[in-house]
Parts: sequence; structure tokens; C-alpha cells
Amino acid sequence: MKKLFSIFLIALFSFAYAQDTKETANRFFYELTFKPKKDSARLDKLITILDITPKKSIYQDYTLPSQDSIIKLTVEEMEKTKTWKDISKLIRMPKFAYKIVKTYPEMKVQYLDRVSMNLFGYDDPVKFTWNILPEKQKVGEYNTQKATTEYGGRTWTAWFSSDIPFQDGPYRFYGLPGLIVKIEDTEKNYSWVLSGNKKIANYDELSYSDKINAKYGVSNTVKPTTKEKFDKAYASFKEDPMAEIRQKVSPEMMNMKMPGSDVTIGENLKKQEKMAKDYFNANDNPIEKAETSSDKKKK
Repeated sequence: MKKLFSIFLIALFSFAYAQDTKETANRFFYELTFKPKKDSARLDKLITILDITPKKSIYQDYTLPSQDSIIKLTVEEMEKTKTWKDISKLIRMPKFAYKIVKTYPEMKVQYLDRVSMNLFGYDDPVKFTWNILPEKQKVGEYNTQKATTEYGGRTWTAWFSSDIPFQDGPYRFYGLPGLIVKIEDTEKNYSWVLSGNKKIANYDELSYSDKINAKYGVSNTVKPTTKEKFDKAYASFKEDPMAEIRQKVSPEMMNMKMPGSDVTIGENLKKQEKMAKDYFNANDNPIEKAETSSDKKKK
């Protein structure tokens, strides 16, 4: 029951993938503007982060980590009063759940994402062929230079700053002689712009959401896999997001009330399933709309 309770403590898409670390990191905030639906002109915006340490960088949606204090207060109250509270009503849910880790200096790229209660990671040896152009411009407060590349069936234009000595950037992008300050595809389906940065003296890879999931039995251990196997498992997960959890819940438990609540476990499962399907259906315009022959050759 303790593990089951944890499923409903934190939203479905909280992830953990590493042990605690304490080191200095540079956190770069990118505003991502993107078009989630192919047949709609609507654009969404959110803040993503790129955390750079001496050994690696970690890119992710900042939505959940930015709400750590709210989650912490709510969970502590639930633990103290032994009652359940629907956190999903108190916080904003992330648009993207994956994390991308680039290991220095070899720039090994790893993609991390969770399928139900299992955290998977696969190596993604993408190589970018950049065309560095002489054109320069000011992007915000940064002096930048233009570069272009092909990736995922899209043509990308990047603006990088040699004043920021990291050959890295948001999402999978890297490999220019300076941090990528802005990058977007020619059709402006996805556009990242650096909006700020700060140094973190005692950096911890794990957010509070990550840690509370681990506390209540959701494994933090990354299960190595391949992209092909992950895609297959993820497709099945999208078809039935609650399949693994449902197997752990007996018919008797389905009718049990959440502690201190009139909501049954079965009712909450249905809500979690709807949230998951809404999440999957919210975006049919992925960053990699296709894997071109040039992409395959780079791999």
C-alpha cells in the first residue's frame, strides 16, 4: 500500500535517474516556444533548463522542478496528517517528461524517460554537421554568430556565443564553439532562446519530486535499453498507461478510499489515466518529425 500511495502523491511524470551529487553547476534557462499540433497555429511556451557541471549537462522541462517548494509543503502536510491531497490540482504539469544527458568530454548523449514505473535510458549518438556562417547579431545581451544544421527532418538555424565557453545547447544540440543562445527550425515549430542563467554552488541533480518518488518506492535505477526497444515499450504505454499499475491493484483495493478522502483508488486511477492520455495527445508535432538519410549516416 505504501508504494501504491506514492503513485498518487506525485504526478505521473516525475522522474529520477541519479544519485545525489553536490557540485557547482551553471544553470541556463531557455524559453521554448513550440507548435504542439501540426494542424494548428497555436503556440505554447515554457521554460526549460540546461544544467552544466564539469562532467556533464542535463536538459529538461523546468515545470516540475520550479514547483518543488509547493510539492514539498503539500507532501509534508499529507505525511503529517495521513490524508491524501490531489497535487495535480495545485501544480502545473510538464509538457515534456524526458531528460537528456550529455557526458563530457566525449559528448555521449543519453535519452532518459519513464515507461510507467520503469526508468529507461538509451544512448543516442547523434552527430551534428554545422555550417558556421560569418553573420553576427546581438541576441538579448549576448554577442552571437550564426550556424545551420540538418537534424530530424528539419533545418535548424542557431546563434552561438563564443563568450560563453560551453560547446553545448538545449535539447540534443551541441558542438559549436560556444553556448547555443538561440536555435529554431526554419518553420519555427520549435524555438529556444536563452533567457537567463545562474550559478548553483551546491548543485543536486535530483529535485524534491525525484526524491519523494524514490522515498515511496519508485525506482531511480536507469534500465539501459535501445531506442528501438524503448519506442516499442513507449507505444504500448501510450495505449494503456495504467496497465502495470492496474496489475498491482486488487479489485478490493480499487474500492478503497484514498486516506482522508472520499475518492477511491479506482477513481483516482481513472483520473491518472485521463491525465496520461491527455499528455500523450497534446503533441503530435515532435521535434524530430523524421529521421533523414543524413541523420542515419551521422549515427
